[in-house]
Amino acid sequence: MMKDMKIVVVDDSPFSVAMISKILADKGFEVIGSANSLPEAVEAVSTLKPDIVTMDMTMPDADGLECTKAIREIDPNLKVIIISSMMDEEILRKAKKAKVSGYIQKPVDGDDLSLLIRRITADEELFVELERLYFTVFKEALTDTYNKFFKSIPSYKNLKIVNDEYASRGITVVMGIIGKYSGRMIFDMSIDSARSIASVLLNKEAMAEDYVINMMGEVANIIAGNACSMLNKKNEILGLRVAPPTVVYGESITISKLKLDTVTSVEADTVFGEIYMSLGFNRSEYNE
Repeated sequence: MMKDMKIVVVDDSPFSVAMISKILADKGFEVIGSANSLPEAVEAVSTLKPDIVTMDMTMPDADGLECTKAIREIDPNLKVIIISSMMDEEILRKAKKAKVSGYIQKPVDGDDLSLLIRRITADEELFVELERLYFTVFKEALTDTYNKFFKSIPSYKNLKIVNDEYASRGITVVMGIIGKYSGRMIFDMSIDSARSIASVLLNKEAMAEDYVINMMGEVANIIAGNACSMLNKKNEILGLRVAPPTVVYGESITISKLKLDTVTSVEADTVFGEIYMSLGFNRSEYNE
């Protein structure tokens, strides 16, 4: 279980301090202090030793990122959540560079803030839960997708829990996964299998190769997206979602192994031929 979090609220507006403190208290968090300036924030962190600081971007003597740097010199492991009325690409870029734990825009939604706090403070138990669930869920998503599209169910073989490089069968789709934990799905098949799948889906025999390849990217996107949605329903703290697919194809392609903390692969026998699926996750998280 996650330990109780002690929070300090930093904002130059007493009204905002009161509002954010009330929202946190209503969600069951303990607000142990507040500050309206950089010196007060340094003093609060030094004396109160919070687990989390919520940080406004605008203060009279420093911006939120300068204040974040100052309090991190006191506690390098302190988690900082930026709470600001501004949210643009430049601010988000600077916040990521400063390694803040999260970003919430004013007016603050209590559910969003509570979920963010739970997400950034989730401990090893959450990764163990993901490690236990992810392969079964992704395999279920693959099975369901093929059943809905083709009224057939793949059979599975050669289950492996190892992170090796491998030779592509012809087309490889790589799906990045982001959220509380970063991950990757690889979906690999022969060109002939891809053509057969595309032909059945569109009821057409002859299609340009790039069209077939794009369709495989979309099929992989559907499988990975459905799996991430199922995992999020099991635990919303995960907040998993997929990045756009990357497709590589051709002869003699080798897919290198990645630095992942957990990897599982399997081969699926389908009516279109063999499909290889590999999944993996890191304990490192992706911040908004």
